[in-house]
Amino acid sequence: MSISAQKNSPIITGTGCICAAGQNTAAVTTSLHAATVNCAPIPDYLFSSDLTFPAFTVQQEALTREAYNFFLEQGVDPSALVCNRTLQLTLTALTEALQQAGYHLSDLRNRRVGIALGTTVGCTFNNEDYYIAWKKDQKPDIDPVFHYLDSNPALRLQKIMDVEGPCLVITNACASGTDAIGVGSRWLQDDLCDIVITGGADELSRIAYHGFAGLMLTANTPCRPFSADREGLNLGEGAGVLILEKQYESKKKKALGSVRGYGSAGDAHHPTAPHPEGRGMQQALAVALGEAKTTVEDIAYINSHGTGTPSNDRAESAALAGLGFTADNCPVVSTKGVTGHTLGAAGAIEAILTLEALRQGSTMGTIGCKAVDPQLHPAVLIEREERPLNGKVGISQSLAFGGGNAALVLEGYPA
Repeated sequence: MSISAQKNSPIITGTGCICAAGQNTAAVTTSLHAATVNCAPIPDYLFSSDLTFPAFTVQQEALTREAYNFFLEQGVDPSALVCNRTLQLTLTALTEALQQAGYHLSDLRNRRVGIALGTTVGCTFNNEDYYIAWKKDQKPDIDPVFHYLDSNPALRLQKIMDVEGPCLVITNACASGTDAIGVGSRWLQDDLCDIVITGGADELSRIAYHGFAGLMLTANTPCRPFSADREGLNLGEGAGVLILEKQYESKKKKALGSVRGYGSAGDAHHPTAPHPEGRGMQQALAVALGEAKTTVEDIAYINSHGTGTPSNDRAESAALAGLGFTADNCPVVSTKGVTGHTLGAAGAIEAILTLEALRQGSTMGTIGCKAVDPQLHPAVLIEREERPLNGKVGISQSLAFGGGNAALVLEGYPA
């Protein structure tokens, strides 16, 4: 489906973000500019492990005091809710996004509110003690099973907020957050709702941590995306939430930007590795650019998936080069050097950081990358390098296990 970017592009009126780099969007942006890296051993409050791969984790209280008070003032007592860590992260990011968009919960209860959230595993791997006891023919408390069955973050959010509208969780591995934003924007274009709460969230679990280590994808030191000496990725956790609205309903608000285009494609090359030429990524990008009615020359900035694994960085580099992106016409950056790989939240957090760079009109380089692998092209902006952007339209893209690829074309409005 082709859309008109001028007449039908969903408007972004609020964003919220929490990850290892900060508890809100401003703090994360500050960490990017300061090259602050909070990558450390797994804290005891998450889980224990014999492995020593560092990760990007959020403080123990994932539901911040500000978020707690916001919901309490709206008539929702968070202490009465059974909230897993993924939902707590979501509520924190949602609070910031709603406040920026100027909404109270009561404002939304007479509107059609769509909720589209991406996650990979959420809290579903955090009931090991129950299953271990069950396999030993013991009789553990059944509560963990009910918590698991009631762990759909979008449905939980809908109930907590007491709103009505389409509700969906997307679990397309590491592209989940990007896909959720794309789906949410389509809902608005198809007049299925008036407002969309979208993005992604993921807490860090022991099984996911061990799983990535078993695939030999994790690094012993903070990740260095696109660097000649990169070793792999570091997992992270967090949430990113965006408020999307119809353009004609947002004229009285100060919009932050718009979702100009979305593309999704699969390359079906390998269960955990992208096609070496980035074929699926190229196709997703081509669809997103076509929907946005833009060309390669219109793009001022690309926030890449940039995990720091050799296979991902080669595939992304090949995909961008195949479409005609060069070092001269568009800086390519990975922000995972300060956020870590937040799985289902990654695409949403990176979309928010893309929007921030476009609005500010400049970008910092890739934290951790001090010398780009010479085999990769187009060249990536390196750490401590800052560059002004030559436009307000950019791309945020994600690759996923199973060959999933997703891309967003975003426009940032001046700050």
